[in-house]
Amino acid sequence: MMMAIAPAVQAAAPLPRLPKGLEAGEWELRERGTDGAVRRICVAHLNQLLQSRHAGNSCKSFTVSETQRRLVVTYECGAAGNGRTDLRIETARLVQIQSQGIARGAPFDFSLEGRWVGACH
Repeated sequence: MMMAIAPAVQAAAPLPRLPKGLEAGEWELRERGTDGAVRRICVAHLNQLLQSRHAGNSCKSFTVSETQRRLVVTYECGAAGNGRTDLRIETARLVQIQSQGIARGAPFDFSLEGRWVGACH
């Protein structure tokens, strides 16, 4: 009797939900610095705030530190790069994000203020 052995498939870990009290929806992210670039994103999962330079990549993350109001993670995205993000929750609708790492072969280092602006459109 011959049995076909299928390769083991590793299920992807579910994306972390937003921390308790942090609002899902449309967020305005304002970069601190000279140009103060602003962008809006529809946030349903925490990784959208933690891995913004690696959006769409499959990354493995490690929680360095976690309290009720602060989360520090490192993450590795294979050839796409890696990063470390410090997310500080001021209120359910206001966060401070500091992130640094390597994306597309180049270093990045930025600070953002994130404000919830409403439901996603």
